[in-house]
Amino acid sequence: MERFFDINTIFFTLWDYPMSYLEFFGVLTGGVAVWLSSRANVWSWPLGLISVTLFFFLFYQIQLYPDMFLQVFFFATNLQGWWRWTHPAPGEADTRQELRITRLPNRYMLYLILGGMAATGALGTFASNLHEWFPVLFSKPSAFPYLDSFTTVMSIVATFMMIQKKVECWYVWLLVDIIATYMYFVKGVKLVGIEYFIFCLIALYGAWHWTVIYRSYRSTYRAGTVG
Repeated sequence: MERFFDINTIFFTLWDYPMSYLEFFGVLTGGVAVWLSSRANVWSWPLGLISVTLFFFLFYQIQLYPDMFLQVFFFATNLQGWWRWTHPAPGEADTRQELRITRLPNRYMLYLILGGMAATGALGTFASNLHEWFPVLFSKPSAFPYLDSFTTVMSIVATFMMIQKKVECWYVWLLVDIIATYMYFVKGVKLVGIEYFIFCLIALYGAWHWTVIYRSYRSTYRAGTVG
């Protein structure tokens, strides 16, 4: 079992690219989970729990430490999101008795962006010094400390927005996924990079699909069938 979590344990080789069990199954479960999210399917959350556990071990071994810490956050928020979507407060339910999709006021989006930039600076400084402060745990310098920190912080923002089923979460995910695609290709985890490129397309689809559902509520509520 320990070898399964070692990035050097190869599952198969494709076009001269050695694929580890860790990367393959992390990508597979993560990809399905994100697709289900774009469909507003509640089963995205439990499947996401498996994916983030695998990626925790992957990111540690390729020195993307902010991403590694992010997986701990994702594990907790997957549990929170699963509960939130299936236990809406009175007046928040859709026709499936799950949390319905809503929009975020523009002023709150601005606050989140400004706060995210400040947090990126703080986390980037922390990440860039990890190998000096904790050399036993982090023997190599953090790769892309500020860029990686930006994707980490904005992923947190997007996750909380997704837990509340806000349409705008998909625009934040799109920005994060574009940057992450670049980082993962540079670090040599090519399948993860390809996955995040696909995530860019899924984010565009998710924004469109959630907007369609959100707009459909208007006629539904006027007909008095929801809420």
